[in-house]
Amino acid sequence: MAPHCDTMDGPVVMAAEMALEMENVSYVLPFVPRRAEAEIKYAFDRTLSVRELSEEAAEIADYWFFETAVRLHREGEGKPYTGLKPAGQDWGPVVKKAEKAIEKEDPTEIIEFILRTVEAELLKRFDDAVSKRGYDVNDVDAARDYVGAMLDFVLYSHHLYKYIIKK
Repeated sequence: MAPHCDTMDGPVVMAAEMALEMENVSYVLPFVPRRAEAEIKYAFDRTLSVRELSEEAAEIADYWFFETAVRLHREGEGKPYTGLKPAGQDWGPVVKKAEKAIEKEDPTEIIEFILRTVEAELLKRFDDAVSKRGYDVNDVDAARDYVGAMLDFVLYSHHLYKYIIKK
């Protein structure tokens, strides 16, 4: 999922907040794997009961529920849980553009942005390799520079393609 799934303003915590507000665990269930449903439902029920004790208890219980939801979400991704991150993290331009595309139901801006970025990165690596191609065969350092730049371009292209077609 998006890199912001473990932040206080990310989609998992937002869904968990909505679940608590609406008293309906279904808002957060899509973010956790099926095998974790019992655990998230248990945490949800416990949180709701503790929230009634006091404002301070509600704050602590809510945070515990958010942590549980994010931890289970990360486990579902096969990633480690490293704690909740504060809101307002800068994840660069892609996350906001992708979220905006879904909101607007129009992917044009994110597609154009990604295409321009990929093109610029490929051209930078390509130009670097081509500029180092005409080295003197007896200049081993220059040959190594070329091989490094050539492999950077080829492998970058390969890995990018493999990631794009990954299902």
